[in-house]
Amino acid sequence: MKLKIKEIAVFGMLGALMYASKMLMEIFPNIHLIGVFTVAATAVYRKKALYPIYTFVMLCGLFSGFAAWWLPYLYIWTVLWGMTMLVPQGISKQAQPIVYMMICAFHGLMYGTLYAPVQALLFGLNFEGMMSWIAAGLPWDFVHAVGNFFSGILIVPIISIIKTAEKNTR
Repeated sequence: MKLKIKEIAVFGMLGALMYASKMLMEIFPNIHLIGVFTVAATAVYRKKALYPIYTFVMLCGLFSGFAAWWLPYLYIWTVLWGMTMLVPQGISKQAQPIVYMMICAFHGLMYGTLYAPVQALLFGLNFEGMMSWIAAGLPWDFVHAVGNFFSGILIVPIISIIKTAEKNTR
């Protein structure tokens, strides 16, 4: 996956945009646009979408500290990337919005469950403790899922913008 100079610049900007959107939306608990940008970048750039995703992850660590909360970021966003990679590239225009919104919502619903194994390892929770931690977070995971679903309406327009920009800069 050799990168061109243009790709390095675009992926750096996308990662920075993901981080900026996270910071701007922190006043809303568990509602953000990171999933939107992750799905859109993956739909357009496929494997190379890992570059902006991990640019975002590194920016989070650099500006907020490489602490225990950050460790799950090393894989949580890759799970969303992987789910998006499973969507066929030839999916119909009519199906795209709902499929992408559902992927985003499912990732939001599973966020606490995905986060839990690292928390269990770091804080010495047994399986029952980890399951209790997941259960306690389910209301927030539901909020996360609803927020991701409705913000997911932006995915197809962002894909269109990225594709148009790609065509116009060749």
